[in-house]
Amino acid sequence: MNVISKRTLVKFYEAHPQAKTALEVWHSDARKAEWKTPEDIKSVYASASFLRDNRVVFNIKGNDFRLIVHIDYLRKIVRVKFIGTHAQYDKINAEEI
Repeated sequence: MNVISKRTLVKFYEAHPQAKTALEVWHSDARKAEWKTPEDIKSVYASASFLRDNRVVFNIKGNDFRLIVHIDYLRKIVRVKFIGTHAQYDKINAEEI
């Protein structure tokens, strides 16, 4: 998968260093992945939540952080929509951000 944009992840973990390893692992896994359906993701990330419009919420570092992405399965593109703390996530609408 092509992940857009790693820069968003880097900027976040520069401000939250405790998220760095978990986000780098997620990014590496996503780049190597060949996700064709939500079930492909669920088989690796059992705690992932699926929203409308092909949005997926990943729990990062034991649910300390939340990552929202939009996935275009046909084009193999993963777009980072949001990365934040659990408290920040609770203040947003994950289906609209």
